[in-house]
Amino acid sequence: MQTSMINTPRAATSSAFSVESRNGRPDFELAAALQKVPPQQQAKAQKTATDFEAMFLNSMFSQMTTGLKGEGPFGDTPGTGVWRSMLTEQYSKNFAKAGGVGVATEVYRTLIMQQAKTVRTA
Repeated sequence: MQTSMINTPRAATSSAFSVESRNGRPDFELAAALQKVPPQQQAKAQKTATDFEAMFLNSMFSQMTTGLKGEGPFGDTPGTGVWRSMLTEQYSKNFAKAGGVGVATEVYRTLIMQQAKTVRTA
């Protein structure tokens, strides 16, 4: 039995952000915008989007752990809050670097679309 493959146009990107990110379908609008934005600007937008998601996740994790008292890996000492904040910061950075929850993808798309609109075509 032979299976056929459906060929869909793909934009060649070296980033972790996929052009096929809109509901599992190719995002031709983003692919066109990526052609207008220089690679160094794409890398900067990717880092900015990932950093934003890490900050967002850090805020979420901090809210989740504010009510915790004692009985945790840090016990109930005066420095618990400091250590817990460092732990949540590292958690958020690792989550965002591993793909996050999808916030960075949308922020990246928005940044690229805005930059593509401001690029002057000669």
